[in-house]
Amino acid sequence: MEILDQIYQEIKKYPKIIIHRHQRPDPDAFGSQVGLAEIIKASFPYKDVYVVGKDFPSLSWIGQMNNLKSAEFNDALVIVVDTANAPRIDDRRFDNGDKLIKIDHHPNDEPFGDLMWVRPEASSCSEMIYDFYQHFADDLKLPKKAANALYAGIVGDTGRFLYPATTARTMLVAGALIAHGADAAAISQRENQITVPLARLSAYVYENLTISESGAGYVVLSSQVLKRFGLTEAGTSAVVPLPGRINEVKAWAIFVEQEDGHFRVRLRSKGPAINELAKKHRGGGHELASGAKATDLAEINQIVEELEKLTSQDR
Repeated sequence: MEILDQIYQEIKKYPKIIIHRHQRPDPDAFGSQVGLAEIIKASFPYKDVYVVGKDFPSLSWIGQMNNLKSAEFNDALVIVVDTANAPRIDDRRFDNGDKLIKIDHHPNDEPFGDLMWVRPEASSCSEMIYDFYQHFADDLKLPKKAANALYAGIVGDTGRFLYPATTARTMLVAGALIAHGADAAAISQRENQITVPLARLSAYVYENLTISESGAGYVVLSSQVLKRFGLTEAGTSAVVPLPGRINEVKAWAIFVEQEDGHFRVRLRSKGPAINELAKKHRGGGHELASGAKATDLAEINQIVEELEKLTSQDR
């Protein structure tokens, strides 16, 4: 692929490379970021390669972020992974480098960067990073740390190979990463574990989930609820897949109150496409996994009505 050749030439050209990912990261964000960095470090040991963004203790087992001074961005190649639009990029200095590359698996609704490699059909950005490595396998190295990071990213974005984005190619890549040293069992166990507060919040979600006759589910997690369980908004991602385990639920929304009073909306589906709904409410994403925002309870009710309409049409 010509775009891969162009990206590879830029990586070879620059002595300093800084890799970003999106805010509120998940395993794929950390996995693709750290995985790419470790591949470049192993293949070009004379280059300075950094990963930046806010550190998240829950993902520190995948990798640690670097703390850079702004001057380090001068003359650097900046690569942003797993991020659909520029406002979501963690560390706003991403545009201070010499050249910017976007590598992502979300729909390319908001292009950015000097070079873009976007594959919405890929299960994850981590799968794409492995494909990049394989394309240049004669020249690149894939160390164990990179294999672990990429495998963690794939496991995270496929729900341990549960979601429809999992393809035959995904399974081949997962097997190849295991062959390169990824500890599949340990990674799956790590991503399956939850804390006692999250276990109790999970019980709350099941107890308070509203399910319509058409199969639309929703629950509101207010700041009071999060405080009750000793959790912050950032710690709620583990409960997002839970409604999907219920047979009667076709699509669902989890509304999480933010510090300023508005709500972050996590939208998921087992059939009806929900990304256009998300776009109506200042969001977007994949057909079956998207995010949006709700200003208040009135907009929450509007989103629920639209979700019920989608599930009714899918009957």
